[in-house]
Amino acid sequence: MKIPVVRDILEVNDRIANEHRELFRKNNLLVLNLTSAPGAGKTALLEHTIGHLKETIRIGVIEGDIQSSADAERILRAGAVAVQINTDGACHLDANMIKAALPAINIEETDLLFIENVGNLVCPAEFDLGENYKVMILSVAEGDDKPEKYPLMFHEASVLLINKIDLLPYVNCDMNKIRETVLKINPNIAIFEISCQTKEGLHNWFQWVSDHIKT
Repeated sequence: MKIPVVRDILEVNDRIANEHRELFRKNNLLVLNLTSAPGAGKTALLEHTIGHLKETIRIGVIEGDIQSSADAERILRAGAVAVQINTDGACHLDANMIKAALPAINIEETDLLFIENVGNLVCPAEFDLGENYKVMILSVAEGDDKPEKYPLMFHEASVLLINKIDLLPYVNCDMNKIRETVLKINPNIAIFEISCQTKEGLHNWFQWVSDHIKT
């Protein structure tokens, strides 16, 4: 009895996501859907990215959290337009939530839109928001078994950022195992090793974003 209901939900979501995709295409807008487990460093990554690009690229951010506006406030201080979505318990953003948030962002005057999804490695992989790319952040503190446990998320992502590499001397995490497992799941994924604390490797991420901005 539940299967048709789930299918209907995803079909409606995909229809709205396709409307978003066409809208974003018409406005030459690059949309990146950031996904991760809680605490992997999505907001810190956004702060650095905004700081590096804001002088030349117009950036907006849709912030998704179960509760609180703390992350949106951080984004505003970093210098980007931000709108907060509180899901009140839902473990992901869906296309209809994005539709409700878009009027708060002038997409005609935006070059790059980040969607910071709710911290979760399951549901965000299943819901298309109309984005150009899903970008996943994995913290080394989470260990090296996440690709085996949550393969769909790694399969759907176009970019994997392995964050907090400054902690490698202090955690049990095999970077080679992560790379090998992820590339078996998704041979086309781009992988960057970074630290939002020391800024190591961030220049490669900044370059990837700049290369994909639509002109």
